[in-house]
Amino acid sequence: MTTAPEGIRVLVVEDDPVAADAHVTYVNRVPGFTAVGKAHSGAEARRILDRTTVDLLLLDLYLPDGHGLRLARTLRAAGHHADVIAVTSARDLTVVREGVSLGVVQYVLKPFTFGTLRDRLVRYADFRTAVGEASGQDEVDRALATLRAPEPAALPKGLTAPTLDRVIATLRTADEGGLSAGAAAEAAGLSRITARRYLEHLVTTGRAARTPQYGQVGRPELHYRWLTTD
Repeated sequence: MTTAPEGIRVLVVEDDPVAADAHVTYVNRVPGFTAVGKAHSGAEARRILDRTTVDLLLLDLYLPDGHGLRLARTLRAAGHHADVIAVTSARDLTVVREGVSLGVVQYVLKPFTFGTLRDRLVRYADFRTAVGEASGQDEVDRALATLRAPEPAALPKGLTAPTLDRVIATLRTADEGGLSAGAAAEAAGLSRITARRYLEHLVTTGRAARTPQYGQVGRPELHYRWLTTD
């Protein structure tokens, strides 16, 4: 069995080659994590695990040769003890409950950004570093809580999550120059005033940048650009 470089060793199991490459890139961008390989099926994942030390599986649940949880169950029976972060578009809570007993420590719903995966990986790393004997129930609770994502912050009065998602999707598909409030409004099917409120909220929360664009005459027009590092 080969040994990976120092850090938490991750095997990406994803049948879509483009998505697999993206997930490997994401993992390698997080300090303390190294993608040691990628597999496009459960059988390929088992072959890699038989020869490579792996701490964590980034596991798609829909594989061409079976469900990801079936793979996790097979690995447990074979003596593999790598933890699992499930990557899936499934929202069936029955599947979530079943995964807990098989070493699934996190779920990431597709599609997701680098920032979402980074948060889950950092929380997993914090959980792994907890050592020693807990002094009481509170310390046990704090250790387990590191795996949970924080509750989303409440939106300002008058803003709604579905409309915010539409504005975010509009910004994410814009070119590097960003969009004016008017252009964003037209693309998202909103009034200019409404679009501007959402755009300003994204700037305030650090997810978008606002820059003036100077024309030949008149005041500069503000353009909004999605910060892709989020």
